[in-house]
Amino acid sequence: MSRAEEFQELRPLLFSIAYRILGSVSEAEDAVQETWLRYGASLTQPTSTKAFLSAAVTRISIDVLRSARVRREEYVGSWFPEPLLTDPYEDPVRSAELADSVSMAALLLLERLSPLERAVFVLREVFGFGFPEIASAVERSEAACRQLAVRARRHMDEGRPRFEADRREREELAERFFDAFREGEVAGLRELLAADVHMVSDSGGKAPQWGTGIFGAENVARVLAAIVAPFVRIGGVVERHEVNGQPGAIFRDRDGKVLNTWALDILDGRIQTIRTVINPDKLGHVGPVADAWAVLREANQARRPTD
Repeated sequence: MSRAEEFQELRPLLFSIAYRILGSVSEAEDAVQETWLRYGASLTQPTSTKAFLSAAVTRISIDVLRSARVRREEYVGSWFPEPLLTDPYEDPVRSAELADSVSMAALLLLERLSPLERAVFVLREVFGFGFPEIASAVERSEAACRQLAVRARRHMDEGRPRFEADRREREELAERFFDAFREGEVAGLRELLAADVHMVSDSGGKAPQWGTGIFGAENVARVLAAIVAPFVRIGGVVERHEVNGQPGAIFRDRDGKVLNTWALDILDGRIQTIRTVINPDKLGHVGPVADAWAVLREANQARRPTD
């Protein structure tokens, strides 16, 4: 097998490692590309291509994350990971760990870790790498890596919910939610929302923040019911789609361009959080991006009664 073929075979794994460390599709893709360049420039064939490439993409991702941290501290409004529609890497043995680690909630918990803790947690807890490989990847001793893993696991466990709905329950509840949303049924929406539900949006100051910072079942239900009718009236489409392994949707304008993505956090049989990403810089990988300001203006006009 040629180097290019070996790399292509491992590309899904490398992207999945980088995305969980970085929380950015575009930065993860850049890290994978940089890994390929380093692999191509290497004069010797590594004993284990998987170990070599995994270590390389991890080091690159740690460096990128350190500089990204500064930008995220200056970010306008709420910062969310770039939405991931499909995780390219599959491993039946670790399917639960892969699914748990890619949700918006999990990625936001990972933001609390230091870059080294995050890398060690991802390699160990998600992908099941051994400590000798992890030590080589992050250039620390095995003992130090074990300590990093313990600290990271403790932080993650403290922030995780006590009970998570199974996949079928989540899908059924999400289907009822989007049916009620399309119909604009306030009562139907309210009964599916947690009492302290939070609807929050990531616009980065570059798009209107539809329904951001709204708390409570009654308030969120009324906002949802109010925005759907004018959006549909102007040709908008709500396309059900899994987002970061969670029930969600892609909102598109009449031309099929991407307006935003929604991801639903579901716990104890209710929707706890609705996270929307509307920052156009975070949606380019999903498809051509809509002009959110223009869509909002048109939707507001559609709300007004005609003479």
